[in-house]
Amino acid sequence: MKIKFLGGAGTVTGSKTLIESNGIRILIDCGQFQGLKPLRELNWEPLPILPNTIDFVLLTHGHLDHCGWLPRLVNQGFEGKIYCTSPTASVSKLILLDSAKIQEEEANKANKEHFSKHEKAEPLYNVEQSKAVFPLFRVINADQEVQLDAEILAVFRNAGHIIGACSIELKLEGKTLVFSGDIGRDDDVLMFPPEKPKEADYIFLESTYGNRIHPDDDVKLLLETYINNTYQNNGTVIIPSFAVERAQTIMYLIWKLKEEDRIPNIPYIIDTPMGISVLDVFTNNKNWHKLSEEECVQMCKIFTMNSDYQETINTIYNKQPKVVIAASGMITGGRVLSYLEEYIGLPETTIIIVGYQGEGTRGRKLLEGATEIKIHGKYYPVKAKILEIQGLSAHGDQNDLINWLSELKNKPQKVFLVHGENQPADELRIKIQEKYGFDCAVPLLGQEFEL
Repeated sequence: MKIKFLGGAGTVTGSKTLIESNGIRILIDCGQFQGLKPLRELNWEPLPILPNTIDFVLLTHGHLDHCGWLPRLVNQGFEGKIYCTSPTASVSKLILLDSAKIQEEEANKANKEHFSKHEKAEPLYNVEQSKAVFPLFRVINADQEVQLDAEILAVFRNAGHIIGACSIELKLEGKTLVFSGDIGRDDDVLMFPPEKPKEADYIFLESTYGNRIHPDDDVKLLLETYINNTYQNNGTVIIPSFAVERAQTIMYLIWKLKEEDRIPNIPYIIDTPMGISVLDVFTNNKNWHKLSEEECVQMCKIFTMNSDYQETINTIYNKQPKVVIAASGMITGGRVLSYLEEYIGLPETTIIIVGYQGEGTRGRKLLEGATEIKIHGKYYPVKAKILEIQGLSAHGDQNDLINWLSELKNKPQKVFLVHGENQPADELRIKIQEKYGFDCAVPLLGQEFEL
């Protein structure tokens, strides 16, 4: 059996792990690279194997860095089955369509305004290519055994990261391989705790926050403070947010603050069409999260929901104090860019970062103190306050990741640390070896192992 790391090694993006066993090829996740330009350029490179020789894709969840390369895979010849949970199928469809639309719009804008270095800017894939993925989805239930082949069995277990997210157990050649996907937190606002593996010969564990302990902050109090301070300065709060789970978590917290009369009566706006659509996924999959139907309804009532872009324009040019939740979470694209073009140069603006910011993303640059950022070929001075609430992350921290291994009944032969930048992955490796004595490896991009 061979394992090859085609993405998500040395980086938190582009997750793709290839398994070859007895003539069967399985791809765990098929994500898009984001952040640094050398990583983004990998999206245009072909895989080292022909897509039409891959039999199955097993999808841990619907975030772009885990499903966002599927249209390229299908366009280049993949015709196999894509197994995932029902919420993951729904979320992936929304994310792929949104991603395609953004890429088409940005390519058109680049061509119109001539800020692309290429003679003609092209989208990585278009809407039609995204739609071509949908017929290949095969929905399965968590904890259900899926017979991929006569001798290959897969089981999906709740990972608690976002709605529908799962870890995957793969049984083949008499071995059990466990792919963590992205691990959620034991005390998440909306999601149930992740299910811990009981046995594994090989583990592929994410290490996004392998070197960080989330602060034990009162996130509601921080949100309350930041909103009230900005309101007193007659400013606008902009919260760049991942449209899946994070936007809904922030909506929930703001609703609770409003119910308790702790924040002012100003417009609260959710400006991510995909985030709005994800609310339907929550409504249709009640067993995957903690919110009741009544809470969903009441929460939505206090928000103005912008679907049409003209509504975005109207909101931008209405200078009254407001709170805007807009995608994308790492400020790599989407409607949040339109808000920042207008508001990032105003000292009364507050931008609240609430999730992981990959290397090379605008969000990471802002956290690191950038004095200007580039949007659509133009530089904008950063005069807004840049604040962070770390306690809202949907990723488990170092303690959560180590604890996820705590119920193993056997000692795995090896733990591969993936989906993390090099330093977090290496620090997690040391901690796991100290606590459990497990043999850990931090694979390089493109590296292959025989098991």
